[in-house]
Amino acid sequence: MPTFLFLINQFMLLYSSYKTPRLSYIVDFVNKEIFNEPINITTDKDEFIHYEYPKLNYSPEEFSEQEFFIKSTGLLFEEGITLQSIECFEVNYYKVFFETRGDLPFDIFAASFYLLSRYEEYLPHIPDEYGRYAHTNSLAYKEGFLQMPLINIWMQDFKKALHQKFPSLVFRRNSFKFIPTYDIDIAYSFLHKGWKRNMGGLFKSMVSGQWSLFGERMQVLMKKRKDPFDSYEWLDSLHLYCRTRAYYFFLVAEEQKKFDKNISPDKKALQDLIRYHGSGYTVGIHPSWQSGDNTELLTKEVGWLEEILDKEVKYSRQHYIRMRLPTTYQTLIDVGIDKDFSMGYGGINGFRASVASSFYWYDLEREMQTPLMLFPFCFMDATSYYEQKLTPQQTLYELMNYYHAIKKVNGLMVTIWHNQFLGIDPQFAGWKEVYEVFLKDEVYWDI
Repeated sequence: MPTFLFLINQFMLLYSSYKTPRLSYIVDFVNKEIFNEPINITTDKDEFIHYEYPKLNYSPEEFSEQEFFIKSTGLLFEEGITLQSIECFEVNYYKVFFETRGDLPFDIFAASFYLLSRYEEYLPHIPDEYGRYAHTNSLAYKEGFLQMPLINIWMQDFKKALHQKFPSLVFRRNSFKFIPTYDIDIAYSFLHKGWKRNMGGLFKSMVSGQWSLFGERMQVLMKKRKDPFDSYEWLDSLHLYCRTRAYYFFLVAEEQKKFDKNISPDKKALQDLIRYHGSGYTVGIHPSWQSGDNTELLTKEVGWLEEILDKEVKYSRQHYIRMRLPTTYQTLIDVGIDKDFSMGYGGINGFRASVASSFYWYDLEREMQTPLMLFPFCFMDATSYYEQKLTPQQTLYELMNYYHAIKKVNGLMVTIWHNQFLGIDPQFAGWKEVYEVFLKDEVYWDI
């Protein structure tokens, strides 16, 4: 009985002069990452000083050697968004910032909050050619840690430091997780496009002298050859072999224009494809480019997908990673989305939020933790191919680097692939084999 009571009281008590939504948010994140029992926050100095179990002082003043002390900086006690003075330095061969004193040389809470909240994306910046936040603006890119799950590394060292001070503390045992995801924004190359689009494609091939493409389209339309973007059965077999649970995001744009090139959602072929995947996988919305500034249109697209699936749609990923904070995430919440997979860059692979863990989005504009859970991705095939200009062999090397970096911190690895990269289109020769090697030889046994 006494032992049981001892274990009950072994939770960490954190003292801070003030309890703010920002502090509560980052403490909740730390709880999820490293603790079995939640950290309790107190603003009562006497309660903290007399507490006999592991305790963490996050304030300007140190009380005793029996506490873990981090001298707090100001970010978590501010409101609003202001330009922060950030100077990075190295600790244990990795970058940190918000230098302070105590048992850690930097304010791990404030630094983690800055990266997770994407604070810098609210500041004035020059967007990329698609109007998105450009990775070249980011601290991670400028300081050379974009390819690292830096917050997870910080948390591992934080855990070690806490254990040195309090050997009796029990920590959470995390495990590596892998989630394969697919964006279906062009379900088929030739099939189900309608006679106008196919006639236009045939005419274009004739005029440009692309007779092999002309012949390929004709063979597919005459059912003598498989559509080059049709990789669905192959993926089913791969998932079965590797025991993966995949997520599919479907574009259901009513109008096919600009970057929205999928077949119409009123086509039976697309509806059948969506229903098929909905019966065996998790299916989410891939909001069209047109819906990026049109909440009413996004609401319609979610409604169309729900009608096709005959169930609620709670998952999302932005088409072309078209995302602007805070409006995009606020809109997703308004239309009923619970989980979003858009946290990553469209212009480069890496860790946009410097983390390989799921986390709740903090709305800096409204100063509150939201119910929207974010699942950051570190790799997208189209980014490697179109932006980074990598070969399939170079891409495999890139994938394995991310895999080993995330495995080392027992984090979450999310990848994005498109069906056309995994089909039989000669343009993407070798990419299908890269993905198969990656899943079969390296990852599946860890899932």
